[in-house]
Amino acid sequence: MKLRISHETIYRYDHPIRNLVQSLRLTPSIFEGQRTHEWQIHVSGGVRGPGFRDGAGDWIEGWTVRGPVNEVRVRIEGRIDTRDTAGVLRGHRELINPLTYLRTSKVTAPDASLRALAAEVGASAQDQLDLAHRLSRAVSGAIAFRPGVTEAHTTAAEALALGKGVCQDHAHTLIALARLSEMPARYVSGYLHSTIDGEAHDAAHAWAEIFIEGLGWVGFDPANSCCPDERYVRLGSGIDASEAAPIRGVALGNSAEELAVAVHVEELAQ
Repeated sequence: MKLRISHETIYRYDHPIRNLVQSLRLTPSIFEGQRTHEWQIHVSGGVRGPGFRDGAGDWIEGWTVRGPVNEVRVRIEGRIDTRDTAGVLRGHRELINPLTYLRTSKVTAPDASLRALAAEVGASAQDQLDLAHRLSRAVSGAIAFRPGVTEAHTTAAEALALGKGVCQDHAHTLIALARLSEMPARYVSGYLHSTIDGEAHDAAHAWAEIFIEGLGWVGFDPANSCCPDERYVRLGSGIDASEAAPIRGVALGNSAEELAVAVHVEELAQ
């Protein structure tokens, strides 16, 4: 699938900020499932700093904006070819041992309900791959997709108890269940061209990857009850949403921040 992606994030401040430093994880991953043809990142008033590929294989760029400024725009434009690899992350080079992703974080910490669900699903699984699929289906059934009912810091345990959430909550919950089942799991950020029924999906997206012995990292998207295919564009990963965030930064100045995001993923003619 040939896709054109535009992504703009606008930061507005009620008082001018003196300086802004950002770390951007906004460049598509390199693996067999996608090939980037054009990709441009622009930060209004920004100076591009050094870039590097981290141990997880993600490309990170540093940017600095010198103030005073009341508004900063981060814009991405690009074209990419994708293909279906059945969710398997083939050809992706990274240095971090998968066992690193067995450690938990505040938002993926298990409670009694998560432990009970992991045990219930694991009792009938035939192998690791079957278990990963069963866990993903369990999350899909336990948490209905409902925008606006959770927040950025909602934990997996809270989302499971609420029974509602967004893709971030689905991913965190699946990650928690996989780690309880002694399978390394991580959070993945990216884009989705459309939902499984073909409905347009103009937003950034998130899913989980689980490490399967003998197969490697495999993606699972409980929010859409599927594995990532040619509709998905992978940007980067982390132990949870905070670590995998496409944009991380620090602003200097006593000012309230307002955020606006617009993402468009368009299929191009073959």
